[in-house]
Amino acid sequence: MTESPPPEKKTLLHEFFDFLKTFGVIGLAIAFIIGAAASKLVTALVTDIVNPFVGLFLPAGDLQTMRASVPGASGVVSEFRYGDLVSNIIDFAIIAFIVFLAYKWLSKYRLVEDKTKPPKSLSQ
Repeated sequence: MTESPPPEKKTLLHEFFDFLKTFGVIGLAIAFIIGAAASKLVTALVTDIVNPFVGLFLPAGDLQTMRASVPGASGVVSEFRYGDLVSNIIDFAIIAFIVFLAYKWLSKYRLVEDKTKPPKSLSQ
């Protein structure tokens, strides 16, 4: 009977690369970078195109400039920049819709599990 050789001891670097492969960290990092770039594009779209377009129909002329100034009891004026909030809500809605479309496309080709459908039972 021949003895099998003892398993090679992995270096810390090999263990690190195994960790990256096992948990898909590289793919996650790439997705994060692409997501950040896409977010910047959507923010630019909202800031440079959507806000001025919506501003055509608003008395302030732009969502970014819409604000309310309210004097406080001590005489200090507080400024509520609600136009910026509306702009960020539009930004979020566009990004959420893009993520939804990507999810639908990926689930169509079975690249991700569709969590909206009930699970198939084993008896079917």
